[in-house]
Amino acid sequence: MVSVVINGQTVEVEAGATVLQVAQRLGIEIPTFCYLKRLPPLASCRMCLVEIEGLRRLQPSCATAVTDGMVVRTNTTLIDETRSSMLDMLLANHPLDCPICDKGGECELQDMVMAYGPAKSRFRDPKRVFHSRDIRLSPVVIMNVNRCIQCQRCVRMCEEVVGAVALGTVEKGMDTAVTGFEGSLASCDQCGNCIEVCPVGALMSFPYRYKARPWDLAETDTVCPHCGTGCQLTVGARKGEFLRVRSKEEHGVNRETLCARGRFGLDFIEGHDRIKRPMIRRDGVLVAVSWDEAGDYLRTRLAEVEGKAAGGVVSPRLPNEVLYQFQKLMRTVFSTSNIDSSSRWSTPFDALAPLMTSYTRAPLKEVLDVDCVLVIGGNVTEENPVTEYLLRDAARRRGTGLLMLATRPSRLDADAQVVARIPPGGEAKSIAAVVAGLGVAAGERLSGDTLAEFELIGAKPVSGDKPDRLAAALNEASTVAVLVSVDLLRSSEARATLQQLSNLLKLLRLLGKSPALQILFDRANQMGAWDMGAVAGALPGLQAVAADTARAVPARNWVAEIHHEPGADLDGMLDLCAAGQMGALYLVGTDPLISYPDREFVARALGAADLLIVQDSFLTETASLADVVLPAAGYGEEPGSFTNNEGRVQKVCKFREPVFEAKGNLAIFDLVATLRGQPLQPSTQAEIFDEIARLLPAYQGLSWAGLGADGAFTKADPTPSAVAFHPLPTGSQTHDRLMLITGNCLFHNGYLSERSEILNTVANDPYVAMSAEDAAELGISNGDQVVVTSSRGELVAQLRVEKLFPTGLVFVPENYRSLRLNSLMRRGEYPCPVNVQKAQTAHQAEGVNRVWRGA
Repeated sequence: MVSVVINGQTVEVEAGATVLQVAQRLGIEIPTFCYLKRLPPLASCRMCLVEIEGLRRLQPSCATAVTDGMVVRTNTTLIDETRSSMLDMLLANHPLDCPICDKGGECELQDMVMAYGPAKSRFRDPKRVFHSRDIRLSPVVIMNVNRCIQCQRCVRMCEEVVGAVALGTVEKGMDTAVTGFEGSLASCDQCGNCIEVCPVGALMSFPYRYKARPWDLAETDTVCPHCGTGCQLTVGARKGEFLRVRSKEEHGVNRETLCARGRFGLDFIEGHDRIKRPMIRRDGVLVAVSWDEAGDYLRTRLAEVEGKAAGGVVSPRLPNEVLYQFQKLMRTVFSTSNIDSSSRWSTPFDALAPLMTSYTRAPLKEVLDVDCVLVIGGNVTEENPVTEYLLRDAARRRGTGLLMLATRPSRLDADAQVVARIPPGGEAKSIAAVVAGLGVAAGERLSGDTLAEFELIGAKPVSGDKPDRLAAALNEASTVAVLVSVDLLRSSEARATLQQLSNLLKLLRLLGKSPALQILFDRANQMGAWDMGAVAGALPGLQAVAADTARAVPARNWVAEIHHEPGADLDGMLDLCAAGQMGALYLVGTDPLISYPDREFVARALGAADLLIVQDSFLTETASLADVVLPAAGYGEEPGSFTNNEGRVQKVCKFREPVFEAKGNLAIFDLVATLRGQPLQPSTQAEIFDEIARLLPAYQGLSWAGLGADGAFTKADPTPSAVAFHPLPTGSQTHDRLMLITGNCLFHNGYLSERSEILNTVANDPYVAMSAEDAAELGISNGDQVVVTSSRGELVAQLRVEKLFPTGLVFVPENYRSLRLNSLMRRGEYPCPVNVQKAQTAHQAEGVNRVWRGA
């Protein structure tokens, strides 16, 4: 510790802290322009200059480390004059167009001039003008370079945090200008973080341009509805109309940054296919009716299917309170354990549950404060962009070793210590190879019994440079974190993959590396959905439904008998439907017809259910098959909470009223329960949260009032499951065909964000990605229209040749409804074998798309 005096206040701080950091801790204001807390100091704006006793010149406080006995002054006459002169120089060329500048009212230059600026300018020369008109760099970013004050925040944010390197500077001195390559942002992520950090109106949001002044906006702090990172954001609305999103530096896992989906993708709530009124099926056609009519119809139909099987699937985008109440409704009112929250794959709960007892519920920043981070599966750049920012920061600032084990390349590979490619469908074998390599490398450090058990499962030295290097890096690290993409659950070998992941964590634990585990979910509340018990085989708290002791607590609180059978997941429910055994199938906010593999089977199964109830905000393809459609409140129209990938519970706040005749999801559950003669208690959001906090061990001690701006963390299981090593998979993973995989693209998340008109202006058209080698062998080129054919069907899209893609791999984003990607896939088969060829004619391409549109 060192002792420092600032403006007469003495304080002891840790060595290495800067003068600016110490002043902020004391509440002493020092103005800055170029300073960003998450980046190394630049010290170019000279606004933060201070006097330090013993030094002749003023020093930049952002870049000056404190020393023992240092005496600092921040408010002398010389400092005041210097700040005034710096601002006068900035204003010399800055246009005085505040009345029409979008930054007016929240402009840092305005605030600085008011606080520190000169009463009168000494400059009388004509102002420098770069351009007479604003430059639209992209569909969402517009620039007025004349307003730029050369703080370099945007350039550094783009390069050092986002990693896109889409912005740079040209010329020098007073002629320096920030721009994109050749005046565009073609290589940009369109995340808008440059807009967020710009202190003036040089970089502006085009969708928000000239829409409102900040003082006209009613702002609401809430959580992003897209991926599971759980970014904090602030929604600005005027008279109930959504206008913009911004973020705050001091709150949330994201700390000011957002991705394109979070900043520009919330206008999906204005989607044109919102359900306006309840609908029931009459003479084979859905007709709009009143809520009373819908209730009468539903009461009759529910009575008709009494005694038959029931099942329910709920969206992991919905709040915890809705998810909890839905599973409670299904277990008590419908007397079933057929419950799921995934409409894309089956979740092997028996293999998942032991892993979740080892889940690290802690801030991601703390999780990444280790020697080595292993990222398994997916593409973190496109699935969880803000998580990627934090990983890059850990690699560049703290020297954390990044190990990438994935099928698809990502931008984060450039910062990785080791990059290893997983063959399509080879996740289990690839992880097993790392486990075997690690076990052999650390063999002498394993105890006799553990070594014998490890050898018993077939662990042998692995061959191959990449598994060896991954194992060596893990062996050398003292502490390790493992981040796992939820995409691993798509595979038909998901159970084996989870078992090998369990082996890896157990071995790391035995080697004393204190492994941390977090899953990179691509849905906003998938973690919450599992915690709330919206998964086949599990009760709230991820307790096995077959366990008598686990059922006793909720049964006593709900005053209801809970069936001990594990129940069916969505796949099992579809089988029940197809067999004519499903009475009522209740779908809330989910659209399996567009997302679950084998579209033809799903359509046939849904059509065979005696009663299909769809509760949603949008008229989805699944809703078009329903017997009853109930319009529900959408994002921002009801309060609740999300649990993000970290295990952090955060408030999702209401910022507008439900549109048309939509009702809150909880109110609709109350209606359905009442129709069955079993009203749910409690039924309000706050009361349900209290019940969750009372019954779920991980949530105990939490309160709605206690969820502040940064939320609150759930508790990790104090006694992780002790499981034996699972046998290593045998055989080799080889494919003699191209293998199709899917996932999210950078600008979309599932099918929800495709309703965003803003994102659609920046997103690519539907595309097929493959390696340059494969494209050359097939005689196709970048930009060609190609036909992708499987044993189930085909689709047509534009080819995108990816230089870093491995051979044998084809990627098609799951985000485009028009492609009907699930028509190509077969249940239980992933990845999907396909052929790719050039579409011979425009007529052929249109013909394929017409077939799918009419399917």
